[in-house]
Order: sequence, then C-alpha cells, then structure tokens
Amino acid sequence: MEVAPGVVKHVLLGKFKDDVSPEKIEELIRDWANLVNVIEPMKDFEWGTDVSIENKNEGFTHVFVSTFESTEGIAEYLYHPAHVEYGKKSLPYVEKFIVFDYKPTIVKL
Repeated sequence: MEVAPGVVKHVLLGKFKDDVSPEKIEELIRDWANLVNVIEPMKDFEWGTDVSIENKNEGFTHVFVSTFESTEGIAEYLYHPAHVEYGKKSLPYVEKFIVFDYKPTIVKL
C-alpha cells in the first residue's frame, strides 16, 4: 500500500436543520462548490446524500468531499476570508456536522 502523493481529502458529513428548504440547501451547496473558483488550494468539490440501506448514518444526510494538495492547503482554505464568510452564512442552517481529513492510501493487489 502507498499513500497517494500530493492529495488530501477533506470530508464533511452534515445534516441541515429540518426547516431548511430544499432551495436553500441547493443554494448553500452551490455557494460552497464555488469556493473551488476562489480558494486556490481547493482543487475539487463533490457532494451527495445518503443512499445506504444500512441505516448507520447517525442522522447525517449529506456528505461533502474536497480535494487539496496538502494539509497546509486545507489550513489555508479554513482561514481564507471566502470560507470564513461562507461559514457565517451557512452554519445557521446546519444542525450538526463532523469533519475528517485523510491522505488516501492506494491498495495495489
């Protein structure tokens, strides 16, 4: 196994508050995705909703994954004014979230 060089994934599992409209959620996701165009270390953004039949999501409904070249890039992203402003705008609509950063490991068989 080897760690993928130059890649760090930033994963956020979240749940929006029940009274947040689908339109507002879509707006918040679109604004988050646009940070790729504003914050240089952020290389990629993708998201999805839980489709598992296992019912092990502990109430989390959405997953958001961003790709960076380094942990330093994540630090730059976290403190970038555009991300800070986005956090102020979006957090009132979020019930809960958890964040996990990792360096992908490639398994070669």
